[in-house]
Amino acid sequence: MEKNNISWKRVVIFFIIATLVSNIFRFDIFEFNSELEKLPSWIFIFTTVLFEGSGVIIGALIIIHFLKKERKTEMSLFGTSKSKSIIMAIIPILILTIIGVTNDIGMEYHFYGLTAAIGTFLYCIMEEYGWRGYLQEELKILKPWKKYLIIGFTWYLWHLTFLTKASAGDNFFFLGMMIIGSWGIGQVAESTKSIIASACFHMIIQIMMFNVLIKNGISGTEKIVILGISIIIWFAIIKKWEKENTIANTI
Repeated sequence: MEKNNISWKRVVIFFIIATLVSNIFRFDIFEFNSELEKLPSWIFIFTTVLFEGSGVIIGALIIIHFLKKERKTEMSLFGTSKSKSIIMAIIPILILTIIGVTNDIGMEYHFYGLTAAIGTFLYCIMEEYGWRGYLQEELKILKPWKKYLIIGFTWYLWHLTFLTKASAGDNFFFLGMMIIGSWGIGQVAESTKSIIASACFHMIIQIMMFNVLIKNGISGTEKIVILGISIIIWFAIIKKWEKENTIANTI
């Protein structure tokens, strides 16, 4: 018989693993970057991305193993449609490659656009395994407002923004963004059960606001173009996806 209760012990263990492991690399505590920078630029990009997202996915994969012993989980890498997940992922990667991203490491800007897009997307998948793949599954019995508030607050705490030079106003703004983002991406996760689909929307937030690989490498107009094209196509795909899921559930 499946248990539907929440294990706060699992939540705490996941958070500790995610925070400790990822932030060792995000804050470069052991100064690994000075050695990693000796690698070819594209390898350095992928290595830092994998290290910084490692805590979340490691914590998620460990804890999901124990969650699945108690109840069935719905979220997976491709969700209910492998083809739709892949198509959604290709769109921003293709656009960034075509537009190109200027950079200060001397890499050809179309190739850098491809590298930065793939690196960013891999990072978003790693994070989404934690926030949607595990935590949203763990908390799914809660009312939506409670669930997304907890996920957003946990997501905010994981970043440790309050330990940086960011002002109180910046921290409150970031917390608000994490809560709103948890609700928005959470809706995508509910509709598709796809970590990749969730990562797509996570990626667009990264491109528009926070991404360290892209930074000022594309203009504001180019960001709007990427946002507009991606969102329009994604919503069309998700609407079709939801309709197919509804039909499948009624059979």
